[in-house]
Amino acid sequence: MTRRLWVFQARYAPYIFVAPFLILFAVFMVYPLGRSIGMSLYKYTTHARRFIGLGHYRYFLTDKLLWLAVANTLAYAIAIVVLLVPVSLGLAVLLNHPGLRFRNFFRFAFFAPYLVGNVFVSVIFVLLLSQRHGLIPGALGFFNPAMLEMNWLGDPVYARLAIILASLWLSVGWGMVFFLAALQGVDRELYDAAAVDGAGRWARFWHVTLPGIRPVLIFVIVTTTIGAFQMFELPYVIFLQHGSAAGPGFAGLTIVMYLYQQGFDLGDIGAACAVGWFLVVVIFGVALVQIRVSRATREDD
Repeated sequence: MTRRLWVFQARYAPYIFVAPFLILFAVFMVYPLGRSIGMSLYKYTTHARRFIGLGHYRYFLTDKLLWLAVANTLAYAIAIVVLLVPVSLGLAVLLNHPGLRFRNFFRFAFFAPYLVGNVFVSVIFVLLLSQRHGLIPGALGFFNPAMLEMNWLGDPVYARLAIILASLWLSVGWGMVFFLAALQGVDRELYDAAAVDGAGRWARFWHVTLPGIRPVLIFVIVTTTIGAFQMFELPYVIFLQHGSAAGPGFAGLTIVMYLYQQGFDLGDIGAACAVGWFLVVVIFGVALVQIRVSRATREDD
């Protein structure tokens, strides 16, 4: 009996230990994903549903509003990645200096906005950008009184700029933390060897620091891009208090907000599922291109 028990444990114990994860993964990941694919083939109304096959996908190919949301999201993603990565890396390099006083305080101060979340940051930026009374118009009005009357949330150009500023304020500290961890993992002997060879600060940064943090750099770029394509709370909360959640001239309309409108404002859950899978394809394609480019760059080096 004891021998049978040991044989049973040796044979089936791995499956028993893995079973809880597999069950939870199947119930909360595989089934919802499969169900959403099926639902995307139906048009839902208040009291019924109707099978339309790929009708949602064909309609989205010609929907100008969706492609406007795609253009907005792509512009936000490019602007956020281009600005966030160098700013986060610069802060990390600065706060990694051993001679800097109050390093821990500054690290926490820059990381704190990420802890409070999108909704809180959105509410804060509504107050900061308030016409005449906001801190940002007030500061700009000190240099140019006309800027005190600037309507940040009523003009499409300024509205887009406000979303980018809010996103950066929220996420710069997040990227900084990853870069700090990566910088502390770079071998100090490489810097000493480069200094002996006569390399200056910029040469050491370019030839030692960047190759040393390359995996983290790629991770930050890819995850920041994915997060930008999933943007929803920031523009929704900021512009909802000023009439339309999409903002002036649809400046705040993103792919996820379009999904929300299809599923909850119009009540067609099938269309929302189709937009969700469209977003999955877009994110997968963009992330794949970024990874391929990073690998090609590494091979060239």
